Amino acid sequence: MKIFTSIKSFHAAKQTVATIGTFDGVHIGHRKIIEKLIHNAANLDCESLILTFFPHPRMVLKGKSDILLLNTLEEKEYLLEQIGLDNLVIHPFDAEFSQLEAAEFVKSVLVGQFNIRKIIIGHDHRFGRNRSANIDDLILYGKKYGFEVEQIPVQEIDAVSVSSTKIRNAILDGDMALANNYLGYDYFLTGTVVKGKQLGRTIGYPTANIRIDEDYKLIPKIGVYAVTSIIDDQVIFGMMNIGTNPTVGGQQLSIEVNFFDVDVDLYKKTLRISILHRIRDEHKFESVQILKEQLGRDKLSAIAYFNANS
Repeated sequence: MKIFTSIKSFHAAKQTVATIGTFDGVHIGHRKIIEKLIHNAANLDCESLILTFFPHPRMVLKGKSDILLLNTLEEKEYLLEQIGLDNLVIHPFDAEFSQLEAAEFVKSVLVGQFNIRKIIIGHDHRFGRNRSANIDDLILYGKKYGFEVEQIPVQEIDAVSVSSTKIRNAILDGDMALANNYLGYDYFLTGTVVKGKQLGRTIGYPTANIRIDEDYKLIPKIGVYAVTSIIDDQVIFGMMNIGTNPTVGGQQLSIEVNFFDVDVDLYKKTLRISILHRIRDEHKFESVQILKEQLGRDKLSAIAYFNANS
């Protein structure tokens, strides 16, 4: 997959079949649309293309704190590449771009830059300054410039919207089974291992402290989870705590993973942590010894989950 960091940086070797959207989560509803895009491109001897925006338009128009996303930009790139997309154009969304008139967008972007043969878009898609143009306008532009417009059925668009809402709510509730079912993969966090207080080492449960730089990434509900990660090309099992570590007087939210049967230095490594199952809430225990005993039970619970779902 080729990645372009602006519309103007894209140059098509062939005509394209394109769609436009944020595709946050790249879940099963999105995949149905993207697979249709790829199939159409192959049949027309074109290249498939997704135009997406970063920052998310709502971050620019309504304020950064308004939205939390299922994927960081890098995670979205990874997921789209797995599906087999040819081209991903990530255009910087800003106030200036939001003022681009619909006619100019079609002429300069879709026709001029993307050399578009066909666009696959939702019935409710609006574009151009003040979101003034709709799919009927796009069909007229298609007739003018010689490209086809295919509407994504209402039912598919509604399913995408419902899925996205259910996924976010499930993750916020810690219901990873439901979230992962709608995603079509296990929800994951990507972060760098940084130094922590190293208390875990003193009680036999050393942890990798995960720093996530993107503050817009949706973090699951506080608690203990069964997780996996790929380390040195091997699937490694573990348990993760999202919380403040109240037993030892912690106040800042942290993400810590205890990997089972791993004896390698993970410091400064970037890890992708897949979250499979929520084991329990975070609690403040009366002593570190009681916490240690609970961690032993948590590990057994995680192992039981892995064994039952292997």
